[in-house]
Amino acid sequence: MIRRLLFSSAAILCLLAGCADLGVRIPGMTPEQSDMITKSVSAAAKAARPVSESEEYYVGRAVAARLIGTYPLLKSRELTDYVNAVGQTVALYSDMPNTYGGYHFAILDSDEVNAFACPGGIIFITRGMLNAVQNEDELAAVLAHEVAHVNHRDGISAITKARWTEAVTIIGTEAAKAYGPRELAQLVSIFEGSIDDVFKTLVVNGYGRSQEHAADRTALDFLARAGYDPRALHNFVNRIMEEGKETGGLLKTHPATSARVEQIREALPEAAIDPTLVQRRSKRFSAAVRR
Repeated sequence: MIRRLLFSSAAILCLLAGCADLGVRIPGMTPEQSDMITKSVSAAAKAARPVSESEEYYVGRAVAARLIGTYPLLKSRELTDYVNAVGQTVALYSDMPNTYGGYHFAILDSDEVNAFACPGGIIFITRGMLNAVQNEDELAAVLAHEVAHVNHRDGISAITKARWTEAVTIIGTEAAKAYGPRELAQLVSIFEGSIDDVFKTLVVNGYGRSQEHAADRTALDFLARAGYDPRALHNFVNRIMEEGKETGGLLKTHPATSARVEQIREALPEAAIDPTLVQRRSKRFSAAVRR
């Protein structure tokens, strides 16, 4: 009965939300019932709000746990520290240098050539990816692309609006406290479904073409600001397109096409690159990755 009242019509929702704010009682109901419904409806009206940074962080942690369950972490402190040093440098020069939980970079022990950006700032690259990039500037380019996805909140956008609305409605209602285990189980199910939405986007379907192009363009700016050569992104994407069959999952989740390569080339920013620094970075990369 309560659920039918909550979702009967948009007009009633608006009316009840107004009643909640004014302290008006609904005829035929006790004050407790009236308060429960009006507070529930008020929460439902607010359910369309965007995901908060803290909520995005916890969703991202759950997605990261799912990824680690699929691809084990590479156990190399030195290599992980190196990837973090490069990634944190790029993130520092991004449009969002700070996130709720901070940026964290790790390596997945897989031959597959791929990279994943979890909502909130946890970013993974595979061991295969480290073997695919040829120098530190290309590694920075891959990480900058993933940082751009975090900045654009592409991962959290993979959660279906209907699922998110339902979750926020349950979380925000006083009624949820009274519902008990059944509603708690429902909320857990919704949360797991949200994780599935993001995981499938990262691992199976990939982002949309427009999201990939936008991440490329933004990554170029991050690279230039950080002192890396933006051309490294063009070089890498062009090479994986030509090598196609050898790049495993990357072409599925981050499609490399001639149109994408051309768009990157056209968007290259002017950047004064010190060849001495490029050489130093290449030596550092070789020392860290090519042991």
